Amino acid sequence: MKGNLIFAQSGGPTSVINASAAGVILEALEHSENIEKVYGAAHGIVGVLNEDFYDLGLEDKEELKLLCQTPSSFLGSCRYKLANPEQDASDYERLLEVFKKYNIRYFFYNGGNDSMDTCNKISKFLTAKDYDCRVVGVPKTIDNDLMGTDHCPGYASAAKYIGTTLMEIYCDAHVYNSPQVTVVEIMGRHAGWLTAAAQLAVEEGYGPDYIYLPERAFDLDKCLADVERALNEKGKAFLAISEGCKTVDGKLLPELSGDLEQDSFGHKQLGGAALVLSDLIKAKFAVKVRAIELSLMQRCSAHLASKTDVEEAHEAGREAVRAALNGESDIMIGYERKALDHYEIEYTHFPLANVANAEKAFPDEWINEAGNGIKTEFMNYILPLIQGEPELKRKDSLPRFAKLKLEQAGEPTDYVK
Repeated sequence: MKGNLIFAQSGGPTSVINASAAGVILEALEHSENIEKVYGAAHGIVGVLNEDFYDLGLEDKEELKLLCQTPSSFLGSCRYKLANPEQDASDYERLLEVFKKYNIRYFFYNGGNDSMDTCNKISKFLTAKDYDCRVVGVPKTIDNDLMGTDHCPGYASAAKYIGTTLMEIYCDAHVYNSPQVTVVEIMGRHAGWLTAAAQLAVEEGYGPDYIYLPERAFDLDKCLADVERALNEKGKAFLAISEGCKTVDGKLLPELSGDLEQDSFGHKQLGGAALVLSDLIKAKFAVKVRAIELSLMQRCSAHLASKTDVEEAHEAGREAVRAALNGESDIMIGYERKALDHYEIEYTHFPLANVANAEKAFPDEWINEAGNGIKTEFMNYILPLIQGEPELKRKDSLPRFAKLKLEQAGEPTDYVK
């Protein structure tokens, strides 16, 4: 099939999402016999609806390669939810119009749970309209909660950042001989994969005393008892808590002090769990309490990226293009571990219908019985993922990020509506 390709990014950025982008773009540019133009849509599916395209074939290939060490989403992102086409097909009709206008025959969407849902809906609609277009999801999410893959591009680098940063915080929090409690909030709405990465620091002897994941109901009384125990034993308490932890009655910790806003997907806006918990601890024990929210640093810290993560993310992008050229569609690229005695993965093609809006929870068997720590078995899973440091190109001792022209694509001259 001959035609044009469009690539877009959606949802929260990661430190390696652009590595996947580079994989898609560079692989596509090598197949001019099938792919005539390679477009990038500004700000996800919104850019497709608005015909806000960049002609990526005009970019310097060396700059495109530098995307592998450039964090965040270089095309821009969005959190735009497509309605079910049975209820409102206007966006889908508009997408079909744009695809026909630009002869889009290959569509790649780089994102997480909600993005794979968008991808799946578009694929099904185009098929129903007899429009031949290969639709492939390229995974990303630091939350590591996508079905159909052993792990997600972006997770390993975020986990490496979390483990390293908690080790550094530990050193700082133990300087003074006065009582102190440190509460670190880590991303994770429903799945505790990221917060579990705190175990990396624990295993090195510089980690939190307690780790709380959203897979277990958060019991404030038990948490305060944990803090008291640590203070009595060593005069310090160090806690890592997921932003998505909920109380026994289903309330997020920030909801204890008020209602939360919601995004376009109906998700409550998270953040503030550490601050709320630190206030409760301070009121109980009258000691110094420091609340730290790692926030965006977890997903943009390319300087601590895992080489394994970067290379796998890049190859996932290339694999997506190869799959589409081989006639596959309505799939997401995933990773499957192939060995137990050494680390090896195989790239898989997972049906979008099975991944859209589904979430993979952190395994309960890796959480301790008390619900305040992670079992050592988890290390066999995570350690291979964080290995290696990318060889970064630098300028003035700073990382050299990609500098792209991002020239607007012109309208087709041969289109007849």
